[in-house]
Amino acid sequence: QVQLVESGGGLAQPGGSLRLSCVASGSIFSINSMGWYRQAPGKERALVASITSGGGTNYADSVKGRFTISRDNVKNTVYLQMNSLKPEDTAVYYCKCNHVSGNYWGKGTLVTVSS
Repeated sequence: QVQLVESGGGLAQPGGSLRLSCVASGSIFSINSMGWYRQAPGKERALVASITSGGGTNYADSVKGRFTISRDNVKNTVYLQMNSLKPEDTAVYYCKCNHVSGNYWGKGTLVTVSS
């Protein structure tokens, strides 16, 4: 099993930046990929960005050029650097890992973009 703990959410102004962190613990050696998803009120949870064990990345069209996903294998941490934030980025952001035993989710961290 894997445990995921997100942090870094909060309030940001439009055009501002935030960095989310997701620390993984447990059976981390069998993680294939990790990703960030978000769910806005009244909407379904959707992929924001993902990164494979080899470092390959994938982004939702809505965040390309603004968000960057990265991972630190020594710290067992995945980051989401969010720049040029927009009000429509407001959502609960969840960390997910794809493990040989299944998918695991964190509890989420709230990001609010508002002036």
